[in-house]
This record gives sequence, C-alpha cells and structure tokens, in this order.
Amino acid sequence: MAGLTIGYAAMLEQFHPREVVELSVLAEQHGFSGVMAADHFQPWVPQQGHSAFVWNVLAALGERTSGDIGPGVTAPTFRWHPAMVAQASATLGAMYPGRHWLGIGSGEALNEHVVGGYWPEAPERINRMFEAVEIINKLFSASLAGKDTKHTGQFYRLEQTRLWTMPETAPEILVATAGPVTARRAGRHADGLITVGAPLEKIAGLFARFDAGAREGGKDPSTMPKVLQVHLSWAATDEEAMANALTEWPNGGMRFPKADIRSPFDFEQMAKLVRPEDFEGRMVVSADPDVHRAAIQRYVDLGFDRIYLHNVGRNQREWITTFASDVLPRLSR
Repeated sequence: MAGLTIGYAAMLEQFHPREVVELSVLAEQHGFSGVMAADHFQPWVPQQGHSAFVWNVLAALGERTSGDIGPGVTAPTFRWHPAMVAQASATLGAMYPGRHWLGIGSGEALNEHVVGGYWPEAPERINRMFEAVEIINKLFSASLAGKDTKHTGQFYRLEQTRLWTMPETAPEILVATAGPVTARRAGRHADGLITVGAPLEKIAGLFARFDAGAREGGKDPSTMPKVLQVHLSWAATDEEAMANALTEWPNGGMRFPKADIRSPFDFEQMAKLVRPEDFEGRMVVSADPDVHRAAIQRYVDLGFDRIYLHNVGRNQREWITTFASDVLPRLSR
C-alpha cells in the first residue's frame, strides 16, 4: 500500500481510556498505522458510556505506539481558546516528532455548549474555526522564529506571546468538513483536509473545491494530505453487525444535521427512530470482509492518503484480527 496508510479510529466515546490504548496497540501490531481520536466532552448516546480527555489519551498513545497521532478532531472555538489548542498540539509535536497532526473542526453543541456560551448558527461557527486556524498558524510560525505574536479579530484576542515549547516543524493543520464552501477555504488556509465516509460523488466535489482553494493560496494540492474517517459495522453475522450499529452507533443512521443537539439523552430518544435502512449509503453494515474491502478500496481509488477505520461494535479485537488478515493486505493504491 505505497503512499497509503490505514489507521485505527479510537472511540473515546465507547471505551475506557486504558482500553482505548490497549486496542490501539493491538491494531498497530496487526498492521494498522496511526491513531485518530476525537475531542468529545460527552458521548453521542448514553449507551456508549465514555468520553475521556483526548489530549491525555494521545500522549499515552504516543508512548505506546509508533505511528501518527491526531485529534480527529478538536474545536478550538468554544471550550478552548485557540492558543490552548496550539499549546497542546505543539507539546505533542515536541514529544513525538513527525508523528502528530492537528485536526480542527467547527464543533458541535453536544460538546461545546457545556461552558454555557451562546451557540451560534453554522456560518459563525465556521468563521470562528478559520479565525482559530489563523491564530494557531500565527503562534506556530512566530514561535518557530523565536518571536512573539498577537491577534485582535472578530471573535478572539491574543495578547503578545509565543509558545515556548515547539517541535522543529509545526504540526500539520487539517480542517474537517463535509461542505464544499468550507473545503475551498480549507484549501487556502490549512495544510490538509479531513472528511467522513460519504457518496463518492460528494467527496469528489469536496476534493475539487479543496484543490481550487489550495491553488488560490499558492499551494500544490497534490502534496496536501486528504484524510478520511470511515465508520463501519462488522461482526460474525449480518444480524449482529446491524444490532451493533443500532445499539452502539445509531447516530450513524441519523439523516439530519446533528450539530445543534446538546444532550446524549436527546440523541437516545432520536435513536429510537433509526431503522436498519437508514444506514444505507452512510455506513457499510456486513459480516463479509470483502464487502468492507471493496468500499474502502473505492475511497483509496478516489485519492485519500490516510484512512482511519472505526468498527462501531464492542467486538474490536475480533474485528482488528479479521481485517488484518482479510482486508488490509488486499487494499492497493
């Protein structure tokens, strides 16, 4: 798989942080390369049961594994001031040189409303995200040059300061989006793109917008990473795979925007409306590894550099060993 890495998407929403680390180690031992984990304050539904602090877990993963580690993603916009995220990212980059990348998103009320601030509509959230990217880039660049920087913007202020601990090279900043307008802005202002599994035509459109933005920013889009997170459900039988999807990851079958929902208990009520057919076209649910392989291969053919896989069930160990033997070796660039 020259030029392609298949990593493990660790779900802090589903597993105790110690188990997350052990599963990530097991995945690496079986051929997965790199780990991503999202910065959640709460799980999607109470059934998932956990929501550990992502930066602590990423540090532990840095000690126990050898591949890339990234928060996929964090929102430096409500719970966090961008400077704090920049400091956390720079520290990971210094501790694990060449391994850490910074994934940034515009946030969801599920996690960000907990500090009690106003929750704006999507356009403002996206504008906040790009101002945060600007601040983080300023801090990275100035700190590497041994200088202070400051910022006064529409949403944030930063008094004159620098990051005193930096890696030799600043972490890549990847913006997460499924929207074409945001993808174009990401191409101009970020180092790469993160998205989730979706119809191939939609992703191809995202790539086109991202590439256009990159060229507008004077960059070569062919050198910029494109990262995908794929949610899937594999189990020994199709029935078990579907039961896992409905029980553990019903949010994957919710065909409506979820960024404004504030409580796992609200998601739990909505989950009662999810039916097996709601996963069609959104998440592969199958006991056949070859069905999953074919779906992942289509994303590879589209041009992704890094793909992180999340099996939604609790059967992580069986899934890791099955995919290690029946899926990963059969993927090709």
